[in-house]
Amino acid sequence: MKYSEGNIGRIFVIRLEEGDWLPQSLEALAKEKEVKRGLCLLVGGIKGGGTIVSGPRQENAVPIETINKVLNGIHEIAAIGTIFPDENGEPKLHMHATLGRDQETITGCIRLGIETWKIGEVILLELINNHARRIKESATGFELLEP
Repeated sequence: MKYSEGNIGRIFVIRLEEGDWLPQSLEALAKEKEVKRGLCLLVGGIKGGGTIVSGPRQENAVPIETINKVLNGIHEIAAIGTIFPDENGEPKLHMHATLGRDQETITGCIRLGIETWKIGEVILLELINNHARRIKESATGFELLEP
């Protein structure tokens, strides 16, 4: 385990609107407001057509082949994620979500892109006095958090 300490800075209350895309919308806000690190909580609705990553096809395969699931129809969403700068200093959102429609639920990472349906509510807690960042690992291609 690796860790570092920090403090809570500003708190942003965000209303995503119809057509706002994630992760792009939150990364753009973080860049505009100079939020380098943060914790995001999200509830709302997501349109069909977006794609989430719901795991690797095989546990130990190299390279890693992801299972990409295209969302069919509108889904409810509850999600949590973190924002940390990548190696170029750009804010990078890593968010996992549980999405439900009717009696089906799917959970995965939203990194491939999802679109807001009507409304999304986000609380963004800025983390300050911390220097953690994401470093791309060559073996997996993942941008891993380096506290």
